[in-house]
Amino acid sequence: MTIASAHWAANEFAQLDLGDARLNKRARTLMERFAADPVASIPDACHGWGETMAAYRFLGNEAVDWRDIMAPHWEQTRRRMQEHPVMLCLQDTTELNFNGQETEGLGPLSYEAQRGMYLHPTYAVTPAREALGVLDAWMWARTKKDDSGKRGGPKESLRWVEGYDRIAEMAADFPHTRLVYLADREADLMPLMRRAQELGAPADWLIRAAHNRCLPDGGKLWDHTTAGPVLGEIAFTMASRHGVKARPVRQQLWAQRIELPAGKGRVAVTCIVAREIDAPKGAKPVEWRLLTNRQATSRDEVIELIDWYRARWEIEMLFDILKNACRIEALQLSQAGRLERAIAMYLVVAWRVAHLMRLGRTCPDLDATQFFDRAEIQAAYMRSKGPPPASPRLNEVLRLIAGFGGFLARKGDGEPGVKAIWNGLRKVRMAAEAIRAVSTYR
Repeated sequence: MTIASAHWAANEFAQLDLGDARLNKRARTLMERFAADPVASIPDACHGWGETMAAYRFLGNEAVDWRDIMAPHWEQTRRRMQEHPVMLCLQDTTELNFNGQETEGLGPLSYEAQRGMYLHPTYAVTPAREALGVLDAWMWARTKKDDSGKRGGPKESLRWVEGYDRIAEMAADFPHTRLVYLADREADLMPLMRRAQELGAPADWLIRAAHNRCLPDGGKLWDHTTAGPVLGEIAFTMASRHGVKARPVRQQLWAQRIELPAGKGRVAVTCIVAREIDAPKGAKPVEWRLLTNRQATSRDEVIELIDWYRARWEIEMLFDILKNACRIEALQLSQAGRLERAIAMYLVVAWRVAHLMRLGRTCPDLDATQFFDRAEIQAAYMRSKGPPPASPRLNEVLRLIAGFGGFLARKGDGEPGVKAIWNGLRKVRMAAEAIRAVSTYR
């Protein structure tokens, strides 16, 4: 899947319709600026004071709805999905903390004294972890609790059920692609499972279990599952995260088909338990308990579902790029509506960074000119001893870009991560601008 750098925003947002050709052009230009330098502030990303002021006018335009900004990307994501037999539709929620900023329309976060808003996207990822884009999103600010300690507005848990509904509706447009709704423990809700069963499960669902439910015939869900025979084992490397080094993991697997009580009826689910054995001393054993509507009776079927669940980390990576590369929590905008329009644009930028990183690994031999213009490629090759080849490879160019961001490319370093790439993009962009300027004045 190709997304050329010089015109990627024009291609991705070709169907953008904000009601005014000037607004459409401004949105595409802003997207290109933000993508070229994800770490930059809005003034730094823009080319000059006039463009900066135009950017702030655009973000402050109340006639522009953030959903309209994202609509073309949503459509392009659906188009890309049709090329794959299985698509994982990841959902999760993240807090956006704007505490201390003078922004109207924000609300309390997990701590009532903090101010900010919530973001809940649906992220389309292949089983091989190639991110194809954002499918849907919710943004909202909580209302304050009243004197009785209750909060007004609809229950936030409804977004998980509504999220499945939207994916189920979408399934009709994908006759050759099986959609899988995938979420973490917050989505372990009986109304969601019951709703999927009522609809005939047009989309599969796979959720990490949070509740050790009581079974109709007595006993507890997890104990009942592990009382059966061990189906086999799975071994993989747990990636490093939050200061914890990567390490090998070996788990034993159990799976049971079970009917759970659901009001006056029952819901048929498969419960999977993956429990680590021989964990290193001092390390907490990794144990996952998953629920799904899918049948899984063999080791291979269970391993496939676990591999799908492990792909959920891609949405955490998206949030990491949003917060630490795009630095959206540092945006200083006066109203929540302005934040929503900016966040909508940065969501697409964050996806593009993650998409480039994965493609560099899974399709290393793609022509880099499909993703970067000649000046950017020349800038990347400033770290090498020779000029760029006629057909530079994507992986090679990304590794050079990541070198500007701190990637050392030593023998045991593997492939660069998103942090090195997003930091490198800024320096490459600056060098590319200098190269273009020199070419102009020759």
